[in-house]
Amino acid sequence: MAGRINISSGAKWEEIVGYSRAVRIGNIIEIAGTVASDGERVLDDLNAYEQTKFILAKIEKTLKETGASLKDVIRTRMFVTDISKWNEIGKAHGEYFKEIKPVTTMVEVKSLISPGLIVEIEATAIIN
Repeated sequence: MAGRINISSGAKWEEIVGYSRAVRIGNIIEIAGTVASDGERVLDDLNAYEQTKFILAKIEKTLKETGASLKDVIRTRMFVTDISKWNEIGKAHGEYFKEIKPVTTMVEVKSLISPGLIVEIEATAIIN
């Protein structure tokens, strides 16, 4: 079994909270909750659809860093602050995963780490 590889985004929060952007052990990759932020800036001016697309692009980039791709994703988990926006969020998710069709969950939560954030997504991938 291959060793553990931690992938960092370089965000200051990783050291404060004690987490990695992604972890790969063998052929399994777990990607941490991902929100619409670019470094230190929260992109709270984006709507639900735009936030979701931004997040999924970040997840795709992280997967590439671990040697994987979107095709390897078997599960996504979406935490949303307003479930009535499910259609916008689902549309963006479908644009990335329409042919892949991982299992997914969408759950409404009270809030995310910053008030303007609408969506947070986690992903699990297994490289075949």
